[in-house]
Amino acid sequence: MPCLWRRTTYLHSERISLDVSALQDLFGVGDTNLNAIEKTLSVSVSTRGGFVEVSGEEGNVHLAIDTLRTLEKMHKNGETLNDFAVVRAIDLVREGQGDAMVAAMQDTIAIANNGTPIKCRTIGQRKYVEAMRKNTVTICIGPAGTGKTYLAVAAVVGMLKRKEIERIVMCRPAVEAGEKLGFLPGDLQNKVDPYLRPLYDALDELLGHDTVQRYIENRTIEIAPLAYMRGRTLKNAGCLIDECQNMTLMSHKLILTRLGEGSRMILTGDITQIDLPDGTESGLAKCAELLSDIEGIGVVRLNSRDVIRHKLVGQIVKAFDKYEGQKKDKKPPKVDKYRFRKMTGR
Repeated sequence: MPCLWRRTTYLHSERISLDVSALQDLFGVGDTNLNAIEKTLSVSVSTRGGFVEVSGEEGNVHLAIDTLRTLEKMHKNGETLNDFAVVRAIDLVREGQGDAMVAAMQDTIAIANNGTPIKCRTIGQRKYVEAMRKNTVTICIGPAGTGKTYLAVAAVVGMLKRKEIERIVMCRPAVEAGEKLGFLPGDLQNKVDPYLRPLYDALDELLGHDTVQRYIENRTIEIAPLAYMRGRTLKNAGCLIDECQNMTLMSHKLILTRLGEGSRMILTGDITQIDLPDGTESGLAKCAELLSDIEGIGVVRLNSRDVIRHKLVGQIVKAFDKYEGQKKDKKPPKVDKYRFRKMTGR
């Protein structure tokens, strides 16, 4: 009689003690965070006698426990925990960067107008903030939702409050994002305001609307389109140049050479969202390449892991990156010159 073998998977279980007062936040509303851990790592998590018990394959159990401890530290830092944060924590813990993520979240950049501390949310964001503190010029390239503009606004507002600078100058190229807006009513300021709205929104959140309006009136804050910068020298100013992917290389040269004594400059952009007319080449990537080895200039590149908007934004960015990568890998077919000449007579 043949001997039948059945493969048996033995489950490994471990118990850990976590802060009881934090368990509800750790597990999430309706145990959504817990479900995310169980689904992603194929483990079972339960609470017994004041302990948390994790069961599953040994490697996954250890990863789940490390993730729970990392989430507990994030909670102590005041971080909001949801299923998106859980999945991101799992990825970083798997790579041994869980503690680095927690350390990044302890760094307060500025205080919002409502008293909320503005903190880094990812390791990449912390590198970005450190670059802005260290360098005279910082170039940040990254996809949508990584906090490029918001963190830059927070940085220059912090410089102003600490009196490291005397004023803030912000500008964007007035380029429409894929659609024509037509003729806009009002004076010149009314016409360019729609392009600059994200900067106003960030300033209002950090300083309050009334303070922003007062600073604009006394020229402590200036928000203008890129075309206004030609011929100027910006002294003792915190300069934020946003949407730089919609600037040519010569436009980058123009704005960078406006830098005056006592000033700092931050350039941000997303090279996957270029709205320039066909035939006009973006200069952001080339500018970063040319200046990356100069002392006093920092170049930071964020990626989909630094996305802090809705969890789908990170997946959308990954999908488009994959598509763009596949397009680059597809080389055009080689042309047989002899056959081409024979067919065309050229």
